[in-house]
This record gives sequence, structure tokens and C-alpha cells, in this order.
Amino acid sequence: MRRSRMTTVSLLAALALGACTNAKDVLDPSAVKPPANSAQALPATQGMSATTSPTTTAPAPTTTAAASTPATPAQTAAIAKTRLQVAPIVGASVEAAAPLTAELQARARQRGVTLVGSTDQTATHVLKGYFSTMSEGKETTVIYVWDVYDPSGNRLHRINGQQKAPSVGSGEGWPAVAPSVMQAIADQTIDQFTAWLGSGGAG
Repeated sequence: MRRSRMTTVSLLAALALGACTNAKDVLDPSAVKPPANSAQALPATQGMSATTSPTTTAPAPTTTAAASTPATPAQTAAIAKTRLQVAPIVGASVEAAAPLTAELQARARQRGVTLVGSTDQTATHVLKGYFSTMSEGKETTVIYVWDVYDPSGNRLHRINGQQKAPSVGSGEGWPAVAPSVMQAIADQTIDQFTAWLGSGGAG
């Protein structure tokens, strides 16, 4: 049995520790950070609304067609005035983050969400992602947390979940994560973000 540096136990401990985040440190959606030598702590929940995804097996990403459920009028109105800024991805390797950020951009366009760069002062929301992996046997699970902030740095919402898939290659951790896994996470993230907006999350 193989496990990456962050086991389930250490992940739960990391969630309890929390992490300090600053909405002013965002970069362009294509900018990502390589993982640190030690496991990154995932931020603790502090009274914001949250969307939790169950553990799922990664499907092939959908990049050319929108989901079958049409947007409600409330979602459409909220999305139209949303300008989303994506901060650097924390915890994932550059290779793993590349298909994630590319699919975030594609899915956002598909959903009608406008993405803006780090210097854009018109952003209405900032999205920060925290990632880790757990390899066990022939499967690798990607554990992710997305926090949504307003431009002032107030945390408004959380999206989290796990994506399990067969490991690729002979490695473990991030080298064992297929691009389709990260693309599936990106699709789910934008879908859940827009659903939250439609439920009144846009304020």
C-alpha cells in the first residue's frame, strides 16, 4: 500500500490548523505554484457557506457542451455581473495544475463567467484552491478545497471534495494523477460556483 506525503490523518489535522490567505495575492488564472517540500495545510472553515462534493471517479471532461441542466434566471443574472479572479493553486504540481487551470478557463467561458487577471480591479469574486493527493494501491485520490472571497478578502463560500481515479504510470502522488482528473475537478468547481451564485451567493 502506498500513500503520498499527505495521508488522511494528516489531512484532517491540516484542516483543523487552517491557513492564512490573502485575496490581494492573486495571480492570473494560468499562474500556478509548484508544491512545497512539505505538505500544504488546507484552510479551516470559518462560518461561511460550503458546498461539498462526494468522492467520485473522474469522468472524461466535457469541454464542448454545457451541462444538461439549464441556468435559472437568477443564475443567469448573477453570472452576468460576476468577474472571477483565480489565485495560484496551492499544493499541486505545475504539471497537474496546468490542465486544471486550462479547464477552469474553458468551463468558465462555457458558463458565461468572466475571468479577470490579477491586476483587474473590477473582480467581484476571488477563487483560491488548495490541493493534496493520497495514493493507495492502484488508485490516487485528489483532495481539493476552493475558497471564494470577495475583493476585500472576506471568505464567502467553500467548495470541497475528492476525485478518485486509477493511478497512471508507476509513481504516486501528483505524477500518478491523469489530466482528466484535474479537468473533471475544474468542471465541477465552476458548475458548483455558478450554482452557488444562482442560489443568492453573489450577494
